[in-house]
Amino acid sequence: MISGLSHITLIVKDLNKTTTFLEEIFDAEEIYSSGDDTFSLSKEKFFLIAGLWICIMEGESLQERTYNHIAFQIQAEEMDEYIERIKSLGMEIKPERSRVKGEGRSVYFYDYDNHLFELHAGTLEERLKRYHK
Repeated sequence: MISGLSHITLIVKDLNKTTTFLEEIFDAEEIYSSGDDTFSLSKEKFFLIAGLWICIMEGESLQERTYNHIAFQIQAEEMDEYIERIKSLGMEIKPERSRVKGEGRSVYFYDYDNHLFELHAGTLEERLKRYHK
């Protein structure tokens, strides 16, 4: 029986650069670094973001950008603060997509390795309520 999400692993070219990205934008807490040791496929670091285990492993960046993404929930009043964090690291922010009223505001941005992230100010319940009108 599935009891929840265990972790998300992202392959990144530069562990230290991605550490800064995760800490500055998501307030990630680094809880483990393999250093020069390799216990899995390559050197790795573990983080907690809002209780979610995020693993980064050293490897080649994604070659293509897609709409596959990881979305984190934030409060609507925090959106501008997070956009400033993203801009301060020079990350590329995608243009906003069209939305229907009640869907919640989002910002989409890429990391250094072409992973797409979303910060979303809304809930599943709000979206379903809006879509079922």
